Amino acid sequence: MNSNAIPPNQIILTGDRPTGPLHLGHYVGSLKNRITFQDQHTQFLMLADAQAFTDNMGDRDKVRRNVLEVALDYLAVGIDPAKSTIFIQSQLPELTELTFYYLNLVTVARLERNPTVKEEIRLRDFQRDIPAGFLAYPVSQTADITAFKATLVPVGADQAPMIEQSNEIVRKFNTNVGQDILVEAAPVIPALGRLPGIDGKAKMSKSLGNALALSASADEVSKAVKMMYTDPNHLRVDDPGQVEGNVVFTYLDAFEPDIAFVDDLKAKYRRGGLGDMVIKRHLEQRLQALLAPIRERRAEFAKDPVEVMRMLAQGTDKARAVAAQTLSEVKAALGLNYF
Repeated sequence: MNSNAIPPNQIILTGDRPTGPLHLGHYVGSLKNRITFQDQHTQFLMLADAQAFTDNMGDRDKVRRNVLEVALDYLAVGIDPAKSTIFIQSQLPELTELTFYYLNLVTVARLERNPTVKEEIRLRDFQRDIPAGFLAYPVSQTADITAFKATLVPVGADQAPMIEQSNEIVRKFNTNVGQDILVEAAPVIPALGRLPGIDGKAKMSKSLGNALALSASADEVSKAVKMMYTDPNHLRVDDPGQVEGNVVFTYLDAFEPDIAFVDDLKAKYRRGGLGDMVIKRHLEQRLQALLAPIRERRAEFAKDPVEVMRMLAQGTDKARAVAAQTLSEVKAALGLNYF
């Protein structure tokens, strides 16, 4: 489902693994939509610290400290804790208990066939040394989604199989207990897709060293744009240039609202007569205008980390109350309401 076609008054669950500050790829892929969603829907934003442990158990402090960093990014871009419930995953034991029950509704073979899981295992070169928690991530994600009876889950196109498997578990549970306790969810996939890194070789990722953080300084923005991959065959200004695969134009498509202006730049670049530095200068101006106020708001919120954590505590309490109600219904349906 495209974000432009969402019916009103939906329950939306989304979030991020707190393994580092958020970057421009997150902004394009999800943060812009979340700002809109919070005025139209019931939105839960999860800091998935427990899930981050599936491949960060050896660097637990990184996960802990980045809970605050990601929360600061949320606030800086305009996510309002009065409109969106922001919570910390590990502080909801109800999610762990739901995961335990759902594990009985899926086989190891089915988990291994999940295309998203298979690709993530390949990228991390786990081979057969796969942490069990990592392999079972689709089950954990099902607990996250169903705890809030979310009807929509914003994800990248590569994550759609995760929602499909979550819905399989929902259907199996409901069939097993003979009641419609859990709710299926639909994926919401951004129209633009995944933003490439500034090197043009992979998705934007801090671990790959090709990301531009939302908190980047003006000098860091300028340096990143100058390093961006364009067309290696566009050696002289008069040479015809290729737009497809040109990272600068990909970013202009993502961040320049004047579509006609970008189309005109593309036409000139293809004909020849437009230099790389000209298009990079346009892009830098747009990124500096976008990130400067975000950076300033972030710095203000960062002055009072105690207040930010208090906000997270309030959101976590609210989210836990919702998850506890769902868990109560699940246990009753399973006949686990002994007393």
